[in-house]
Amino acid sequence: MEIKDRVALITGTRRIGSVVAVELARRGANVVLSYNRSRDEAEAAASEVRALGRRALSVQADVSKAAEVQGLVRRVVDEFGRIDILVNMASIYRFKPFAETTEQDWNANMDINLKSAFLCAQGVVPVMKANGGGRIINFADWIAASGRPRYKGFLPYYVSKAGIVGLTECLALELASDQILVNAIAPGPILAPPDLTEDEDREVRRATPLGRWGGEIEIAKAVASLIDTDFITGECIRVDGGRHVH
Repeated sequence: MEIKDRVALITGTRRIGSVVAVELARRGANVVLSYNRSRDEAEAAASEVRALGRRALSVQADVSKAAEVQGLVRRVVDEFGRIDILVNMASIYRFKPFAETTEQDWNANMDINLKSAFLCAQGVVPVMKANGGGRIINFADWIAASGRPRYKGFLPYYVSKAGIVGLTECLALELASDQILVNAIAPGPILAPPDLTEDEDREVRRATPLGRWGGEIEIAKAVASLIDTDFITGECIRVDGGRHVH
């Protein structure tokens, strides 16, 4: 699929999501940035998109709620007339020991990391069908994509991201006849957390065969490649500098 003049809806536009939005605009897309609390980041990214000569819209929505997703889709269609690309990036990532993990923790991970991707896909598919096809790109995690947990304290997060892999495969099968290709990206060491210590930073670099953090642009390039392809669907691609083979 050609990216130029397509309409991309991106959920979760903090940090990496904003870079993805700007890169797609640089390649010719018009972009909708959906945010829950990060209004300033979404507006800043929208301004960058407009500076590139593309159209942009930022919309507040809790994408873990069906009614708000439906409202978001209506708003995009009213404004742009179509949705060609959905990038499901809304996510939370929090450490908590298993013994302290609550029902609320479990529900938050499942709702934001997994259910939101299902709801957004369900919302945009009729619009994509009407326009002859589309692309859906979900976000898993390199550990979940590798099929074996490595770190304690992230149980609901890991399960939700493993669910994204399954959702991606099932959606790819369900939607193939409508020319809607569904894939997932599983990021590894892309962007160092702001509170990372020097020792922790060195350990990540040591454990990554390429010896460095990837940077947000590597995710944006992966998203663009999965939009461009016309024959890859149902895949989960690790963007982790070889971390999974270490």
